[in-house]
Amino acid sequence: MKLVVVSGLSGSGKSVALHTLEDLGYYCIDNLPAGLLSVLAQELSLAPNPVQNAAVGIDARNLPQALQQFTQMLDQLKQRGISSEILFLTCETETLIKRFSETRRLHPLSNGDAALAEAVDRERTLLEPIAERADLFIDTSQTNVHQLRDLVQSRVARESMKRLSLLFESFGYKHGIPRDADFVFDARCLPNPHWQPELRPLSGRDAAVAQYLESEPQVTAMHQQLCGFLEQWIPAFEAEGRSYLTIAVGCTGGQHRSVYLIERLARHFHKHYPNVVTRHRELS
Repeated sequence: MKLVVVSGLSGSGKSVALHTLEDLGYYCIDNLPAGLLSVLAQELSLAPNPVQNAAVGIDARNLPQALQQFTQMLDQLKQRGISSEILFLTCETETLIKRFSETRRLHPLSNGDAALAEAVDRERTLLEPIAERADLFIDTSQTNVHQLRDLVQSRVARESMKRLSLLFESFGYKHGIPRDADFVFDARCLPNPHWQPELRPLSGRDAAVAQYLESEPQVTAMHQQLCGFLEQWIPAFEAEGRSYLTIAVGCTGGQHRSVYLIERLARHFHKHYPNVVTRHRELS
């Protein structure tokens, strides 16, 4: 049985992630008391018709002592031969405050004596034992519901669970660096198609932009060096048992240079890794 633990900050999209997995055929339970994780896994695996894929939501509404014992719970599952992985959803505090304000929902840890920002900080602290064991982080600060569903489908519910899942993501520095990236590379030193009037409304996916960038030796050199670096170090992460790796490339606006490089890198590594996903944050 494969068990996915979905956790993270309130308002970051845990319900969306669980509903997505449920739509894909996972047996899902939300707000499970952490102390029952081992019991549930054993019950599902020993049923007359064993559940193949299950997902549970565990959040900060648990007793603090139960969350502190989360590592031991995972070790118990492993000893019983139950495969598990953790999806942890995070988000910037300012964005969470805005979301709660717009929906008029109460934060589960808020009370009359604590401000919303303090409740978010407290929740981060309580969930640290789960975050430390997470296999995949998804930062939803700039991700809408549809994009989150796509990420969960392409990364968590992929067909082959035995190979490393690579996410190649482009972004614009003026909108901030992705906080869930493992590697971040800066392409702002490359010639910028933005200053070519005919290329400005296009993106790095368009043939005209690709042709312009491929004519620049600096672009070719950066691509080759990135390939060499990643070819050396991706296998090292895979050997350590990593299931997910995110490689981000940024330029000023996230429209041309970073998009082009991400597309080219994804094509290159798809030859060796079947689970390659691309995301262009600013184009979305």
